[in-house]
Amino acid sequence: MKLAEALQERSDLSQRIAQLRSRLSTNATVQEGEKTAEAPSDLLKELNQCIDQQEKLIARINLTNSRTMVDGLTLTELLAKRDSLNLRIEAYHGLISDASRLAQRAVRTEIKILSAVDVPTLQKEADRLSKELRKVDNTIQETNWLTTL
Repeated sequence: MKLAEALQERSDLSQRIAQLRSRLSTNATVQEGEKTAEAPSDLLKELNQCIDQQEKLIARINLTNSRTMVDGLTLTELLAKRDSLNLRIEAYHGLISDASRLAQRAVRTEIKILSAVDVPTLQKEADRLSKELRKVDNTIQETNWLTTL
């Protein structure tokens, strides 16, 4: 199984676990004299099986990520880099958005609001970070499809 397939399976298991939890919640109580639509014990058994399966899969994925080297970095390090780039880009875009909202003055006596940062320079840096993120993400995706779990 390729790493990318394992990641898809992990995602499927996460969705299945969420559905089972919802179904368990729905069938946790019943009006006296009635029966639940589904047996909570069966749902709980299936939930535990899915969680056990997910636990083993996550361990295998994490071990593979920590052992797979790409351009001198482990896949784990590349994933951390991608997360950091996402955070940086979000922060830059937030700052750019805030600095770009300048209030319009109706009359000369109103307070003039100015940007405290160089928006074009910040935008260029955000664009550079976005390009780097795309490259890192492409490397991760390619590695996921080439790496055997």
